[in-house]
Parts: sequence; C-alpha cells; structure tokens
Amino acid sequence: MINHIRLAIRNDLEAPAEARTFGSGWLSGVAALVIGIAGLFLMLSSQYSAFFSTKELGGLYKLPYLNLIIQILLGIGYALACINMMLRRNRVLGFSAIAVVFLATIIGEMSSSVSSVDPNATHLASLGLDWFVLNILFTGLLFVPLEKIFGRLNQPLFRSEWREDLFYFLLGSLLVQSLAFLTLAPSMAILQHTSNWAEFRQMMANQPIWLQVIEIMFLTDFVQYWFHRAFHQIPFLWGFHAVHHSAKYMDWLAGSRMHIVEIVGLRSMTIIPMYALGYAENALHIYIFLVYLNATFIHANVRFNVEWLKPFIVTPRFHHWHHGIEKEAIDVNFSIHFPLLDRLFGTYYMPPNQWPSGYGVGGHPVPNGYWQQFCYPFKRKA
Repeated sequence: MINHIRLAIRNDLEAPAEARTFGSGWLSGVAALVIGIAGLFLMLSSQYSAFFSTKELGGLYKLPYLNLIIQILLGIGYALACINMMLRRNRVLGFSAIAVVFLATIIGEMSSSVSSVDPNATHLASLGLDWFVLNILFTGLLFVPLEKIFGRLNQPLFRSEWREDLFYFLLGSLLVQSLAFLTLAPSMAILQHTSNWAEFRQMMANQPIWLQVIEIMFLTDFVQYWFHRAFHQIPFLWGFHAVHHSAKYMDWLAGSRMHIVEIVGLRSMTIIPMYALGYAENALHIYIFLVYLNATFIHANVRFNVEWLKPFIVTPRFHHWHHGIEKEAIDVNFSIHFPLLDRLFGTYYMPPNQWPSGYGVGGHPVPNGYWQQFCYPFKRKA
C-alpha cells in the first residue's frame, strides 16, 4: 500500500508537461505537499527541539507566535490541497498533503505549547529538520524561479534523479550538527596546543571582516583546488568524487550530491585551517554562506551572459565544463571561486560561448540510489 502511494506521488510529480500546466492543479498540489512537509518538520522541531532542531536556530523557538505561524503555514497547505483536489483528476498530491497536515496538527495537539525542552540542550545526535526546511525553502525560492526564467535547458523541476539529489540535500541538512562537530572538535584541539600563535591569531581576527572573508576565499580556493584535483587524479579518491560527477542533469539541486567521505575531507582541509589561523567566527560564517550560495549557483541550470566576469570568478559555464561529458572536459576547471588558479596550473578550459553537450561520467558507471552510490567507491574496480 505504502509503495503504491509512493509510486503514485512520484508519477504525478514527474507528470508530462501537458499535465503540469497552470490551472491543472499540479502546481497547487506540489506547493501543498511541500508546505505540508515543511509544517510537519517545523512542528516536530518546535515540540521536540532536543531531538529535531539545530542548536544555532534555538532562538527561533523563543518567538511567542511560532506555533501560530506554523498553524497558518499548515492552513495554507490544506487550502492548496483542496484546490488540487478540485482541479485535478489525479488527487494523490492533494490527499497526501492533507494527510501530512493532519499528522502535523495531531503532533501539535499532543503538546499544546512549545516544548519545555531547552533548545540549548540540542545534542550531537539531534536531526536538523528545521535547518532542512529553511535551507530548502531559501534555495528553492531563490533558484527555482531563476532556472525557470533564465534556464539554459528546458528541463522539468522533477527531472530524472531528483529524488537522489533531494535525499543528499536532506541528509546534509539533518547531519549539519554532526558535520560541524567533526570540524570544530579538531579546530579547538589545535587552538589549545598552539597557544604560542595567540598573537598572530589576534592580528588576523582584528582585520576588517570584509578583508578576512576575501583572504579566506583565496586560501580555501587554493586548498580546494589541489584537494579537488587529487580526487580526480588518484584512482581510489576518484571513486568518491565520481558520485558527485554522476549527475546527468545540472541544476540548483545537483551540487548537493557528494559522498560523505568527500564532505568530511573537504571540510577538514578548509575550515579547520581557517579556525587555526585565527579568523573571526563571523568571517567564517559569512564565507560558509557565500560558498554555499556560490556552489548552488555554479551548478544551476542558468544561461546568464556574464562572460565579462569569467577571468575573475567562477561562473556556471566554467563549472559546467568541469562536469561535461566531452573528452576535453576531463580534469579541467578545478577552481571553486577564482579561475586564476586553473590558468596558473594549466587546467583552464573555456571554449568561447560553448556549453557541454551533456553531463556525467563516461559510460555512467555510478549506480542510482544513495546506498548504492555510498558503497560504489568501495566496490568499484580500479
């Protein structure tokens, strides 16, 4: 029964273009399901913050009208679900959204006020459902319209492999605290054992924030260039990075497809040294936000004519060539921020006004599905 419903939802989300037109009820059904799930996750996070919320968002649960805001969100989801069922013959999205809204309402009624658990008690094992909701809503509302208006390729929102990439996005959000701990714990240990660097670190932290951010971008890009290049050219490491390159479609969600081993390694090689050098925490937070937006943008399906920027910063066309299926696209364009590094080290490739004809790994050896991709580096043949 559950598999039947799941398949029905997937089929309606991936319905052909003629069944997704305005007035068909498809848009209201998708919006109802997204809003319903967002409301459910926020309700769980507010009522059981020690288990489902992110420590950094603890202040959110002190808002006096938070539950009312969530209830209004669920009401909007319910209304959109009703519109879907009035307009569409296939009502699976509407029914599913209403079921999710009712579940969220029941959870809210089980604890009529915000959970008494102190948000600051959030521990390492908690899941960042609230972070996932805010993350997906922010990036989705920003990049989905951009791709629809300025899209280079006419590909649907729920294109092939969207479920795998959404799961990567979800997993990255749920484990945000665990990943942060893996970064902070070694950083704190380094700080404790290098007290003789205190004066140097103070000097770095006293610089203007904007200058610190620029310095961090240059330093991390240099490290990421060689880290990235190593994952291309060392066969064992390529098995992990091939998961990221296995995406056959480029859009705002594709950049989230990364093997957990590569994520941990990348964070260790970039964020930990920045803490050790003494950069201010605010500067690091700004950098992390900027690099997140930049990573989403350069994977996005957009055709902005920003050729005048290509000598200075990485653009979508620059990074799309890194993912290209062509022979010429192999082992090129490793930079994340500044193409200058590729020019210096002989890996720059940007044919004038051309885009790759396709994306992925030659022969497409990486299987579909998260667990299959997780195991792929350990099972693949050299």
